[in-house]
Amino acid sequence: MEFEKDNTFFTGRLKSVTYAFKGAVKLITTEHSIMVQFSLGILMTIAGFYFGITATQWLFQTMAIGLVMSIEGLNTAVEKIADFIHPNYHERIGFIKDIAAGAVFFAALTAIAIGLIIYIPILL
Repeated sequence: MEFEKDNTFFTGRLKSVTYAFKGAVKLITTEHSIMVQFSLGILMTIAGFYFGITATQWLFQTMAIGLVMSIEGLNTAVEKIADFIHPNYHERIGFIKDIAAGAVFFAALTAIAIGLIIYIPILL
């Protein structure tokens, strides 16, 4: 399947946004790891409204949620490409997938730290 490139500025950007939105919906509706991260993001957003966090705290919380969701999406893409290229287990493919998962782990640790910094003082 080949896509024809749209060289006009407005319609080209609109198509790009449409593809990105479709990709986000596919991630949220088909990938369990993204479903978990998305659900946690919704819960943290509700907590932010409930506890009335500051604008600065919202900035950090939003960035943390976006970071984790983005890296999780990239990790999913790496896994799908690796599985497509080499469907059976292969040590090198496993290594690549582990590294991508490690990136998600770092993003998640960062998000947890941000959440603790914001909510521990509120809860205490």
